[in-house]
Amino acid sequence: MKKLAVVALSFLVLPLAQANELAPPALDAAVEQLRQAAGRWNVTTTRYADNGAVAAVATGTWSFEWVVPDRVLSGRAAIPDWSQSAGMLFYLNERLVTLEMAEVGSDGQLVVMSGPAGTATRTTAAVSLADGRRMVQRHTRYGVTADRFEAKLETSYDGGQSWKLGYHQLFVRAPGKRPESGAGMQHRTRPQPYVPLT
Repeated sequence: MKKLAVVALSFLVLPLAQANELAPPALDAAVEQLRQAAGRWNVTTTRYADNGAVAAVATGTWSFEWVVPDRVLSGRAAIPDWSQSAGMLFYLNERLVTLEMAEVGSDGQLVVMSGPAGTATRTTAAVSLADGRRMVQRHTRYGVTADRFEAKLETSYDGGQSWKLGYHQLFVRAPGKRPESGAGMQHRTRPQPYVPLT
């Protein structure tokens, strides 16, 4: 019986050990993505029509400041030409090893995109539409340098089997000092208990 218990325990311990060994590089990459995003950005947004043609182009600003160093950024996006603005949280979920962004615009609808830490792609959960289709949105960052990156927002109406480009954005860092990142912060070895703030 004792041998059986040891064997059973080994199946539980080994996956946890492997997860701990694999998590730090992904978490490090996610922290670097947060650090790169911090600050103020001048953004050119191109909106595409259903047929793929350019429908409109506008300029705006995005800004991100640290709430929790190396873990949580709060942000604001504004596109005056389109009378659009939104509040955002960009954060690392250590327990799930994901990098997530939550956004609320003038319509009051909360949109949350999540992706594995260490990657540059985040998606929404699938939403069932009245006509039976399943809509998913996907945000991808690419061409990243210290002071510039691009992003695209695509939408799928078949649960992620095919994608249509909706927006392309070019982010160029605005002049000025970058927010401090708290670079000395260390990864926690165990998830901390959830404590509601309200």
